[in-house]
Amino acid sequence: MHHLAVKYASVFLLSTVKFLGGPLAGASMGLHFWTTLALTVGGMMTSVFLFSGVGRAWMKHRQHQRRLRREPIFSKKSRNIIKVFRKFGMGGIAFLTPILLSPIGGTVIATLLGVPRTRILLHMLWSAVFWGTALTFASIHFGHLIHHGH
Repeated sequence: MHHLAVKYASVFLLSTVKFLGGPLAGASMGLHFWTTLALTVGGMMTSVFLFSGVGRAWMKHRQHQRRLRREPIFSKKSRNIIKVFRKFGMGGIAFLTPILLSPIGGTVIATLLGVPRTRILLHMLWSAVFWGTALTFASIHFGHLIHHGH
């Protein structure tokens, strides 16, 4: 039982910071599809919930640090994120979060862009379920190809 709890915690905690880590860890440890999916979605949504709540305070802190260091407000990366947001809205940010941004990064970006917390939670949930399903399926069914190299 203790060993199983460690497996579950590993998938959950990996998913809070790097979404793809959850499905890969779950598959490599032999966890079932539904267990891996639930832990992966749960991990991402825990980050989204926490960081959508503290995001505004963090944003003010980062802005203050940038001003002190006289850093430019917009980088090439932030300009590209704003282009995605303008073109595709919160749905675009949510869609890219698990695969490109990270649960924390995507949530902070959405918060910085002024998206209401309930919208962030809703969009991140469908994205986590969509990508969690696809990546867990791929990890379980095609993971053996990575291990064997065939």
